[in-house]
Amino acid sequence: MTQPAPLSPTARTQITRLRERGRSEREELLDFLAGQLVAHVAVDAGGHPVALPVAYGVDPAGPDEDGTLYVHGSVGAGWLRTAPGSTVCVTVTSLDGLVLARSGFHHSMNYRCAVVIGAARLVESDEERARALDLVVDQIVPGRAATLRAHTRKELVATAVLAVPLHEASLKQRAEGVGDEPEDVEAGIWAGVLPLRTVAGDLEQDPLTSAPVPEDVARRAEGLREPDCQ
Repeated sequence: MTQPAPLSPTARTQITRLRERGRSEREELLDFLAGQLVAHVAVDAGGHPVALPVAYGVDPAGPDEDGTLYVHGSVGAGWLRTAPGSTVCVTVTSLDGLVLARSGFHHSMNYRCAVVIGAARLVESDEERARALDLVVDQIVPGRAATLRAHTRKELVATAVLAVPLHEASLKQRAEGVGDEPEDVEAGIWAGVLPLRTVAGDLEQDPLTSAPVPEDVARRAEGLREPDCQ
């Protein structure tokens, strides 16, 4: 049985500071990516860098080394014209809490952050592009792509999809309390952690539809509801 490749096989993704916060298992990376909604992709846009928020999808068994991360955009976007064939950096971050210490120096955040670095590949196959776009939709609402009409030829032509190998990646997290100096603790200043998470509000149905809320959307909304107060 083939062993999975190390999560950070090159120096570009190896964690050098606070290494104890790094995660080493690919399954942890995939689990984290499966639960998030927004990535930021950093590219050389032709003489200057740019980092943009994008929706994304992940295929752990994709055609690239150790799986594939997909991002997409309009074929008219300048950064998508320069990215294919170049090295890009994709980051996905979850802000899990504000760490409010007794000094400004020790204020921090609890977070999980994945970094993927690799050569961006322009997806040219209609079949792979359609599958990648379905994965992006399912990243937002799992199972939704199967309930929608197929992509039209015009839509596929207007959309560029980039594939980035998951081979070079890192996952780092902080999930701790306050770390203050003993003298600051003795001074009696308040400190603590304010947890944060994404919470769904009430669904706002489009006024042009009379269809009931589909099961996949209802399930997604319920999964993001604020838990009942005790």
